[in-house]
Amino acid sequence: MTKTKQTDGAVITDLMLETFRLNGALLEAGDRLVKDLGLTSARWQVLGAIMLEGRPQTVAQIARRMGLSRQAVQRVVHDLTAQGLVQPMENPDHKRAPLITLTPEGEAAYGNAIKRQDDWASELASEIDGEQARAALATLKALSDLCGATRRPALPVKGKGGAS
Repeated sequence: MTKTKQTDGAVITDLMLETFRLNGALLEAGDRLVKDLGLTSARWQVLGAIMLEGRPQTVAQIARRMGLSRQAVQRVVHDLTAQGLVQPMENPDHKRAPLITLTPEGEAAYGNAIKRQDDWASELASEIDGEQARAALATLKALSDLCGATRRPALPVKGKGGAS
């Protein structure tokens, strides 16, 4: 392996570690942003997964879209149901997997969260160069694709720099 390749690998490792730190910071900031709406980042994400799909979803479908475990999403859906923000409805295709839909209160909470997020993103954008942000986005998308996005991360293949 050449020195350049080793350096590139180290940069990718640093990028991954920084992404983990950013993820934690974004979840914490998101929690603060929507706390008074009765939401957490996880609840907001589940509402968004349903809203962005444009139709009711099963817990398994939401989990796949978000790249999370079905059990984690089920816990969040339970909390959202108790809050009256989502409701299960009969699924004609699967008796044991109800479709989860937003209630009017859930749609309103999601709309309020998105408005706050839009304002926050505009504030952050004023501090970051647009060209750098676009390059970072392209790099993160490329890494997501290489790792299979919501599938298992790509791991080194034996004989190609991986463990044997």
